[in-house]
Amino acid sequence: MTLNLHLLRLFTTVVKAGSFSRAAEALHISQPAISKGVRDFELQVGCRLLDRTPKGVRPTREGQALVRHAEALFAAERAAEDELLSLRNLDSGSLRIGASTTIATYMISGYLGAFHRTYPGIDLHLVIANTRDIADLMLAHDIEIALVEGPVEDDGLESHAWRTDVMSLIVEAKHRFAAAGRGIEGAALRDETLIVREPGSGSREVVAQALATAGIEPRRTLEIGSTEAIKQAVAAGLGVAIVSSATISDQVTLGKLKVVQMRDLQIERTLWQLKVPGRIEIPAAIAFERIIWQDKPIAEVA
Repeated sequence: MTLNLHLLRLFTTVVKAGSFSRAAEALHISQPAISKGVRDFELQVGCRLLDRTPKGVRPTREGQALVRHAEALFAAERAAEDELLSLRNLDSGSLRIGASTTIATYMISGYLGAFHRTYPGIDLHLVIANTRDIADLMLAHDIEIALVEGPVEDDGLESHAWRTDVMSLIVEAKHRFAAAGRGIEGAALRDETLIVREPGSGSREVVAQALATAGIEPRRTLEIGSTEAIKQAVAAGLGVAIVSSATISDQVTLGKLKVVQMRDLQIERTLWQLKVPGRIEIPAAIAFERIIWQDKPIAEVA
């Protein structure tokens, strides 16, 4: 049996008001409509819920049990309405953001700061993982915003092109490439150890595809699971790497790394926002999207 919540509300109001007439006044409907509604509700539940007396009405034992459950149900309804109201006003609540490693470490802090200054009552939670893991979190509805470094082929997601990121070749300051004032040909990487991110990383996929298209296969690869660790490995002379330009200014300024131009190979990648088609977004997510899309976005791909 499925209870008719409209009729349950009519019945509960009659019990609280103590009469059909006072319930009709409280709900701004006619007394005959109230009486019919309660009769229909008793037929639906299959028992008498009210005792009618000359002094008014009182609930039967079954009616009392139903009123207790109704009060809890309507209290939850009011709480949900209050929470939705606060979220609409962006006065409180939380926003869960997922970002792949490079975006989370080097690009998103400014957006988080702008959002917090505008909506200080919203708690921000940032989840950092590689592109595939962030996609899985979005599909599971564990996050409301997903920003990643590589497109995701998944029927349950849309990929919206967000920003363009230039990839740079970095070497140790004393590496032979560092003295090449006019840069190098990409083919020179065939004699190098290329330090790369772990499988599932958007950075790794973009670099691997670009080198494969150019017919370049480095002598060997060294896999390291974070960009910061990759920069340290390059600075220690363990190999060369192609990483986001946004990640390297600190080490370049300190003189530990050198950016080397590849004259015949320019690697750029698109950064993406992932969305679940048809998903209703909470107001905090909509507000955050307005901030990250302030600049004119690049072409959108569904």
